[in-house]
Formats: sequence, structure tokens, C-alpha cells
Amino acid sequence: MKIMLMLLFLAIYPSNQTDDISLTFQGEKVNVINRSEYALPPFDKSMINQKKYNQLIESLETEIYKEPINASFDKNGSLISEQMGHALNREKFREVFYTKFYKNGATSMEIPIKTLYPKVDSELLASISTKRISLYITYFNSRNKERTHNIFLASEAINNFVVFPGETFSFNNVVGKRTIEKGYLSAPIIVKGELAEGVGGGICQVSSTLFNAVDKAGVKIIERYSHSRRVPYVPPNRDATVSWYGPDFTFQNRHTQPLLIRSKVVGGQLIIVILSSDTFEHYKREVPSAPHELPKEIHTSGDNF
Repeated sequence: MKIMLMLLFLAIYPSNQTDDISLTFQGEKVNVINRSEYALPPFDKSMINQKKYNQLIESLETEIYKEPINASFDKNGSLISEQMGHALNREKFREVFYTKFYKNGATSMEIPIKTLYPKVDSELLASISTKRISLYITYFNSRNKERTHNIFLASEAINNFVVFPGETFSFNNVVGKRTIEKGYLSAPIIVKGELAEGVGGGICQVSSTLFNAVDKAGVKIIERYSHSRRVPYVPPNRDATVSWYGPDFTFQNRHTQPLLIRSKVVGGQLIIVILSSDTFEHYKREVPSAPHELPKEIHTSGDNF
């Protein structure tokens, strides 16, 4: 009913198309505005309504924005090139829009954008994947499908991540909130020393494996907490518990070269490799290996947290 009334109104009172400004992006029309709608009363079209203008800007920013994508390696080790992104060029848009607004007659304008460059391009990624700095492997019961699934998701989240010199890595920031919407499943977790069920159970094995890998590479550990009870997949006091609303695992790359994190799940193994360039001055730190076999009760119960 509302639509019919609107069409009837437009038929009786057609808009003044001579006052239209068509906004196009990459040759396609994305919006049409009428000058009278953006005029500030009672000044008619001699002054722009800033509230309406700001709403237009926010709408266009959402519609135009394209996030840049870093270069990466696929599961077969092949290099995938980076992709440029773009965003609305606010300054240029304002300059052109104001020029068009104060003129008469229908007109159009191409929405100006600025290029967003990815942080990691193919050249950089290729150069920092040549030298293995450290390797750490932990083991888990792959028959626990929910927990294995969560480990895989968190592993994929940190895979191909580059930590630049002086930069601090945050596990929570990189992996993000563990939710059902993001695909995480309910699996055993440790809460105040007791086993319980929670969405994302198992990801602490990823953070713990990463801790041992980067510690072996000689980074500066900023924040790390152990579980409230012993975990079976790493030696005592070599774990790093994480929680979205609680503890985080963070470290700083104190080297002069970027560090590349490669993480992969193979069967019941979580493998994390730290790579860098040939010019990396190797800093070898001794770190105890993870148990190759999990305790028998863990295998039979499937609740290896």
C-alpha cells in the first residue's frame, strides 16, 4: 500500500530531474541525489545540509570500500598474489561534490577513490619464506571431530600471518572471537581447573604450539598464561591459554626481519613453522619438544583438551 501511494505521488508530483546529480562508480550508477534534498532550509540550494551530506558519505564509504588482501600461500605451497583494495576519497569527493552542487542542471560525477595497498605483497612474502627459523609440532586425537575442527579453524587464522620488526602479535586479535557464527564448535575446555564444554574448545593447543614455535625463534614474550591444570599436548609450563574475554597470548618481534607464521593441521598433528629471509640472523633457543604420544586415557576418552 505504501509503495502504491508513493508511485501515485511521484506520478502527480514528479521530481525535478534537472536538479539530479548522478553518482557513478567504475562507470556504473550507484546513486542519484537531488540538490533540493541536500539543501539547508531556508537557504534553498545556496547551502548544503551537512547532516544529510555526512549520511551520504557514510553510505558511500560502506558501499565503495574494498579491503586489500595480503599475498599468501595456498595449501599446496603456491604463492597467491596480493589484491589492491580501495576506499572513498573523502577530500576529493567533497571538492567535486561541492562544485557540482552549486551548478544548475542535471549532471553526474564519478566517485573518487584512493587505493589501499596490502601490508604483505608477493615480493615480500617470497623473500621471507626462504629460511626456516623454528618448527614446533604438537599432537592431538583427531577422532574428536569438534575439537579437531576448532584447531583447524584457529590454525588457518594464524597461517600466513607476517609479524614485522617491532610489531606485537596478539592471538585474540588475529584469530578473532570464537563463535558459532564463525564455525567454531563446542568442545572440552578448562574452567578454573575443571573440564567443561565451550565454543572453541581446543584452540589453546594452537596458541600453545605457537608460543613454543615463536619462543624457539627468540621473540619477546609479552603476555602468556598457563592453564589452571596440566595439559597433555605440551611439556609442563609450556602452554598458553587464551580466552576472548580473558587471557591473551602476545609477543613482539624483536628481530630486524619480518617473521612469517605457517600453520598446518596434518592428521593428528599441528605443525607451526616460523620463517624469515636469508639475511635473518638465526637466534636459536632450546625449547622442550611436545609429547609424541598422548596419555592412554586421552586417546580413549577423546577429551584431549
